[in-house]
Amino acid sequence: MEEVVSPCIRNCCLNDDEICLGCYRHIDEIVSWRALSIEEQKQVLDNCAIRKDKLETQAE
Repeated sequence: MEEVVSPCIRNCCLNDDEICLGCYRHIDEIVSWRALSIEEQKQVLDNCAIRKDKLETQAE
């Protein structure tokens, strides 16, 4: 069975938008991770990559 590994790096720190600055998941995505389907987890990972790029660009 396919498995999607959690992006958690045990560096939890939420910003004002409730996005973890360690894994770039929203708090709702963190809490619901285990209940999500594989496809939903993959979508969360895609969203994390987009958020990471956006936040790193804003920091420059």
